[in-house]
Amino acid sequence: MQVAVVTGPGAVELRDEPRPRPGPEDVLIEVGTCGLCTMERRLYAGTKPIYPVAPGHEAAGRVVEAGEAVASLPGAPQVGDLVTMDLLTRCGPCHMCRRGRSALCKRPQGGTLSDGTISMGAGLAEVVRVAAAQTYGVGEIPVEHAAMGEPVACVVHSVRLSGFRSGDRVAVIGAGYMGRLHLALCRAWGAASVGLIDVSDQRRDEAAEAGAARVADPADVAGWQADHDVVFVTAGTPGAVELAMDLCDDAGAVILYGAFPKDIMASVGADRIHHHELSIIGVFSQEPEDWRTAAGLLQSGALAADLDRLVTARYQLADVADALALAVEQPVYRVMVG
Repeated sequence: MQVAVVTGPGAVELRDEPRPRPGPEDVLIEVGTCGLCTMERRLYAGTKPIYPVAPGHEAAGRVVEAGEAVASLPGAPQVGDLVTMDLLTRCGPCHMCRRGRSALCKRPQGGTLSDGTISMGAGLAEVVRVAAAQTYGVGEIPVEHAAMGEPVACVVHSVRLSGFRSGDRVAVIGAGYMGRLHLALCRAWGAASVGLIDVSDQRRDEAAEAGAARVADPADVAGWQADHDVVFVTAGTPGAVELAMDLCDDAGAVILYGAFPKDIMASVGADRIHHHELSIIGVFSQEPEDWRTAAGLLQSGALAADLDRLVTARYQLADVADALALAVEQPVYRVMVG
């Protein structure tokens, strides 16, 4: 079978890899498509110089073979099922896994291909082997929607840890792909309003078309201050934390979803946090509980119209170089490969 390997900045090749065989509790999945995330863009752009590497962790496809222990187990994925898949390696024994916080598993993530190449999901391939417990059936939906299982699970994780409740007033800083998923999920779960803030005129317009109650440039939010219960920061830029704090009403929560450059510091008033019962919460990745919810949302179709809007382009695996180039060079939501 073939698998895509990024070998350096602007360089990717398809390598032949032995077709994996499922263990007793594994399934073999023929990949239908795989989304290109920020990680793949950074690898290809050269800002995350880890080479050679087989990336791709937002993947979905159909089960083509099941291990003997799960082949007829009720609830387990069966041959022919369309599944979304969790390609994280959760060790189980570490302190974080035992606490139920496996998104922060202490064991280093990833694996290797047969030749020792680092694997970071390796979902940009024809076939992948996955533990059956880390696959989730989604019924008969577009495979592009199924491949969004991982980012949807990440957003479910974000909203779950935020303490969000139906009727809350929400703001999202950043109207890119993850900001738009926060908009979709909070609307589906009963937010009183969701406003999006972004520097891009185009992205603000598209967010408004997708149902944002209001949109604004970061420099034009004076009327938004102290008017939100939950503020999600999906774009880790200088000043974003301070802006999010200004948007919060009493007892509000600021959720740091997007990654920040490591040298960015935030200045917040400790007494203000104390007297107004404000919270600042970091969120990272996803956990099995979030996957179950995400798979249910995908299968229900509750987010289908929103997900359709977020597919920027589709490519075959043979054209993965063109797909990565587009994702790096142009503003996109999700580019799909497979």
